[in-house]
Amino acid sequence: MKKIVVTGSSGKAGRTVVRYFLEHGYKVLGVDQTLAANLELLEFGEHWSAIRANLTDFSETLEVLQGADAVVHLANIPAPGLFAPTRTFLENNAMNYNVFSAAQTLKLGRVVWASSETTLGLPFETPPRYAPVDENHFPIPESSYALSKVVGEVMAAEFSRWSGIGFVGLRISNIMEAHDYAKFASFQHDPHLRKWNLWGYVDARDVAQACWLGLEKPVTGSVNLIIAASDTVMNRPSSELMAEVFSGVRVRANLGEFETLLCIDRAREVLGYEPKYSWRNT
Repeated sequence: MKKIVVTGSSGKAGRTVVRYFLEHGYKVLGVDQTLAANLELLEFGEHWSAIRANLTDFSETLEVLQGADAVVHLANIPAPGLFAPTRTFLENNAMNYNVFSAAQTLKLGRVVWASSETTLGLPFETPPRYAPVDENHFPIPESSYALSKVVGEVMAAEFSRWSGIGFVGLRISNIMEAHDYAKFASFQHDPHLRKWNLWGYVDARDVAQACWLGLEKPVTGSVNLIIAASDTVMNRPSSELMAEVFSGVRVRANLGEFETLLCIDRAREVLGYEPKYSWRNT
């Protein structure tokens, strides 16, 4: 059994990721500054434990990663606008540096970590250059939060080069849990409401799948992959949405009816990622 540390274990993605790994036979240590009760995880007994830690402190980071085989690093200030931009940038980079450096020091086998779709140019006040947007539509940070993720990707590449550890950065789209899908009806009357990320989303359970694949699949160096659902949040064809809201932007000719405009082809190729959940059938 492998021991995995999941940072940000009490967050929206973290809770689902922890359960996914436990169900797949891993021993998991959850790390967060505020621990959710997670009483539903008691069924996993000694395979599950949790601890509070401040990952902006290197010594604490080193302690909680001690004895782990790999880390799934989801802990960060999760969006722009929650704190002052300076705090967001500095704290995110401190956490990322400490986790990456501790992984190198302890010779972990893999680092999977949460980058962000915002590195691609969100919130698209300036239209994208083309659609679907792919990994080459980078870096276009439009906030201190997005910039922190761009810097994180640069750090990951260098730590991978120094250490030989495989780093998998997940440019995760807007995370949804099953109960969130009830609000999708409110988007349908106005395509401008969700243009900020090209009408993208991803189910938390598919984020967990991506994290698991990021650990299990052979990866060398540092790779950064878009993780999104295979469709959009809208009940209108993707090509129509682009024509109305982003007229003049080049759109791929063979775009599927409701196909995601955040291209996941590279995640499919590198990890074998295939979204299993959609608001249309949940």
